[in-house]
Amino acid sequence: MTAADVQLMQGLAQRVTATRPDLVNSDASFGELAWNWGKGHAGDGASWRRRLWFSGGILVAWGWVRLPRRVRMNDGSVKDVTGAYLAYQVHPDQAALVDEVIDWYDGVAAGMERTVLPSAADEFALKRWAAHGYETDPAALGDEGCWTQLNERDLTDVEEAVLPDGFRFRTADEAGPAAAVQAHQDAWAPSPYTAEGYEGVRQTASYRGDLHILVEAPDGTMASSTIMWLDEVNRTAEFEPVGTHPGYRRLGLARAMLLHGMRRARAAGAAHVTVACLGAPGHPQARGLYEGVGFRELVRDAPLINSGVEG
Repeated sequence: MTAADVQLMQGLAQRVTATRPDLVNSDASFGELAWNWGKGHAGDGASWRRRLWFSGGILVAWGWVRLPRRVRMNDGSVKDVTGAYLAYQVHPDQAALVDEVIDWYDGVAAGMERTVLPSAADEFALKRWAAHGYETDPAALGDEGCWTQLNERDLTDVEEAVLPDGFRFRTADEAGPAAAVQAHQDAWAPSPYTAEGYEGVRQTASYRGDLHILVEAPDGTMASSTIMWLDEVNRTAEFEPVGTHPGYRRLGLARAMLLHGMRRARAAGAAHVTVACLGAPGHPQARGLYEGVGFRELVRDAPLINSGVEG
């Protein structure tokens, strides 16, 4: 998987977003593609497989498989990922290609537990996944499940951001790489994110350090951070990731950062903004945060699984 592949995949995301944004699959959006590839290709790229489908020289479908692997966290612990996961996208005008994507996935990850997160709005694809033996993943749909919902709002009326006394906004360009990495590691501890991963993020064509926002505490700690990914074609921006240091939560920092980020995105040309969050009942915090600054659900995942037991 190369940076050039990601740019092609982002181009397909832009074309789908322009006509059917509800059909953009989980991990297949303009910002998610850059974020996931950038932070992971150096460490996890050996476990990735990808295939691209073209029509008339234009990308119309792709699949990105992440195979079982061992992930090392920054606290020295390790996490074993035992199943395979597919991120994919098919242009709505070429919907029948989903069968080829499924066949390819089943071949690459034969004998493994296989998961996928198509859009719940894609009725055609859901029928094809079912025909290939994929079922709703009950664990993913539980109270602590891992499915996500995509939220959206426009940028016509964004209230002014207010931080607690002594806190201030910074950009990653101002704060520097070490601070940006530490902010993410603190918010998501334990985390596999590294300086090498951030360098990969910075190398993506769509990364902008001036749209990578941090909140600095009075003691100099980077207490909250987010990256915005600006899709200039569709005049939309995407927050990914959004996180706050555990010691600085419930102070209104994330709310202020989101509002500040939306104003910066609007100044950069965006008219619309999106953010994804865990949608299960057991994860109300992020959902409540985003609803509190005007986001509303656009679409959600339909988590599917195949046990890997063939025949």
